[in-house]
Amino acid sequence: MNRHISSPETGILDVQSFINTQALSAHQWRIVLMCFLIVFLDGLDTAAMGFIAPALSHDWGIDRSSLGPVMSAALIGMIFGALGSGPIADRFGRKLVLVAAVFLFGLFSLLSAYSSNLEQLLALRFLTGLGLGAAMPNATTLLSEYTPERLKSLLVTSMFCGFNLGMASGGLISAWFIPHYGWQSLLIIGGVLPILMAGILMVWLPESARFLVVRKASIEKIRKVLSPIAPQEVAKARSFSVPELNSVAASNVFKMIFSKTYTAGTLLLWLTYFMGLVIVYLLTSWLPTLMRDNGASLEHAAFIGAMFQFGGVLSAVGVGWAMDRFNPHKVIAGFYLLAGVFAYCVGQSLGEVTLLATLVLLAGMCVNGAQSAMPSLAARFYPTQSRATGVSWMLGIGRFGAVLGAWIGATLLGLGWNFEQVLTALLVPAIIASTAIFIKGLVSHADAT
Repeated sequence: MNRHISSPETGILDVQSFINTQALSAHQWRIVLMCFLIVFLDGLDTAAMGFIAPALSHDWGIDRSSLGPVMSAALIGMIFGALGSGPIADRFGRKLVLVAAVFLFGLFSLLSAYSSNLEQLLALRFLTGLGLGAAMPNATTLLSEYTPERLKSLLVTSMFCGFNLGMASGGLISAWFIPHYGWQSLLIIGGVLPILMAGILMVWLPESARFLVVRKASIEKIRKVLSPIAPQEVAKARSFSVPELNSVAASNVFKMIFSKTYTAGTLLLWLTYFMGLVIVYLLTSWLPTLMRDNGASLEHAAFIGAMFQFGGVLSAVGVGWAMDRFNPHKVIAGFYLLAGVFAYCVGQSLGEVTLLATLVLLAGMCVNGAQSAMPSLAARFYPTQSRATGVSWMLGIGRFGAVLGAWIGATLLGLGWNFEQVLTALLVPAIIASTAIFIKGLVSHADAT
């Protein structure tokens, strides 16, 4: 581990080495908590339409199939939000983008509650998706730039538990509020809370010190955001540096992520995350339907579907812990491969409810754990100058895999495939994801730190 330099002779403080040598301060724990809450609210709003769809279709007297475009609108908005926010954050700062993203998805969620027709709701859900897509990658980037290397993967993947918990909380909130206050209540809650959170972020969330260094901000501005970690150490510094400041030219961010150093890693990260989301969204979208078609009760189908999401909460911390101690590429590759194996086993276990639930839980632990780890791996791979762009474009491109996963499920069912055949087919994206991230570990493994 590199030691930070802060001597009377030089007075130069390397920001990352300084963070590496300090115990986690209350200041850093507060950043972890705020990023966790951002992702929690992201999950709550992302899942909202699924919970309000039955009540909405009843109130408006429309068929649930008519809600298809509305259900997809936020996902499409998330793609554009992720792709657009990274370059903006690398140019103007992580905090600015995060505050704006959280405020925007809160505002448009709140406005969605007052929609009077499908066209209004579709437009507002698309705009909500822009904010949702921008929030998660920039929360990942900012948190990774305030965490020591020994805990980076653990803390970032733990933050991603907030997304699954947010989705699960949407179900609990809707179960009580919608019968009493209507479908609008979930959207109102999902709007008011982020707007309040944006105000908290304005006051309490610091800008990334590493970003300030590479953008050549004033010494006092950098000192102000670092002082809460270790005031005496920071006070001695006459200037600040980051490891990549002299080794990476601060040029166009896209030239950087597609430079000779990063092109192979960029494409392999995209392919891995894309294939992971094919698995996640095919199972999330169609597992309950497949089970119902094979005679499972509504209660069993819903319960086992929930097991898949809950598995991600259980495994994220463990995957992050393993990544900080072993080769992270091999850890993630192993989890993707196991996800395919367990998905195959699920297809062979339809008649045994207990075994089926256990295997779905294990499949969810593996694929959701691996997906939660990918942003942390991307954040470690890219230098500060292009980190937000690298992370957000991986997430944005990957979301096309989500669209493909839902589409593949519908297509295979339309072709007459059965439960066992659909689940067996998931071995293909699992093997591709596992192989891609393993190859990245061989050909493009260095961390920018």
